[in-house]
Amino acid sequence: MTTRPLVDPGVLDDPARRAALDSSEHLRHLAGLGAQLRRGYAAGRDVERVPSGSDATAVVVCGMGGSGVAADVLRGLYANRVSVPIVASKGYGLPALAGRETIVVAVSFSGNTEETLSAYRDAVGRGCRVIAVSCGGTLADLAAADGVAHVHPRSDVPMPRMAIGDLSAAVVGALEAAGVLPSAEDEVGQAADVLDALAARVAPDRPAGDNVAKDLAVWIGARTPVVWGSEGLAEAPATRFRTQVNENAKSPALSAWLPELDHNEIEGWSSGAGAGYALVVLRHRLEHARIGDRLAATLSAIAPSGLEARELHAEGTRPFEVLFSLVLLADFAATYLALLRGVDPTPIPVLSSLKERLAR
Repeated sequence: MTTRPLVDPGVLDDPARRAALDSSEHLRHLAGLGAQLRRGYAAGRDVERVPSGSDATAVVVCGMGGSGVAADVLRGLYANRVSVPIVASKGYGLPALAGRETIVVAVSFSGNTEETLSAYRDAVGRGCRVIAVSCGGTLADLAAADGVAHVHPRSDVPMPRMAIGDLSAAVVGALEAAGVLPSAEDEVGQAADVLDALAARVAPDRPAGDNVAKDLAVWIGARTPVVWGSEGLAEAPATRFRTQVNENAKSPALSAWLPELDHNEIEGWSSGAGAGYALVVLRHRLEHARIGDRLAATLSAIAPSGLEARELHAEGTRPFEVLFSLVLLADFAATYLALLRGVDPTPIPVLSSLKERLAR
């Protein structure tokens, strides 16, 4: 397996060298996740013209990439807490179940995402109860013309993947306003406080050796990360860790979750197959009681693969705290990994090239 050469790990503790690579202050934006939760939630809860969800039969959240992760977050937080099914839709259309009793939330940071605009038009055409979430763009214009509720989170970040708190909390607030979700005010506020404190402990000025995110990046090094979560709250963070490595560190990564991976993926970790990979397991206090035993048995079963593993533990005891603390840790670790590999985490040249090709 080909691995990317590393720069001197001292780059992580050197302000000048960090700044030279992190040209858009990616790390600074990551530290604002707590503020994003407060801001996004307030924007969603205060949205005007919100449709009633008191008798809704389903919620469908549409979005792609850094915007679409809001759907995964919502499912992780509420799939086992509300009786209304929550469906993540990532493409041009809607599932067949979407109709007049379905709330459809279309999420696009820019407001110009091709697939999400298509899904929005489909939802309006079917007579669904629609909520749009964007920082402007065509989606905001369409919502205004159609008389559809539009949430503008007022995000201060330059890229959709940096706005996970703004977008996810905006969806939560809007669905609360619609009567689908119970009040999340206390939980959002407490989670934001936890994230503020955690961000300080993994900030750039906290040196390696006393910074779990830096230490994890150094441990992964030139290897390809494999991220395991567990069903529910750790599913979205596991996927998020993978995609942040993709976009920030410009590197492949894998993700899966227990117990599902025990029914397929583990067979791939045959003798010697772990060379060149580093397994990060996301753990938290709210995981199912069997996950610890299952993880131990799984690691024992694949020991001949040589796959090295390290655990990353969430903060807090409530769903918002657990999920978003794992997101914050993953975001910082993936960004430090980018710097360790000598790349600027913010530009996405391959994705930008693809968009240019599709626009021709």
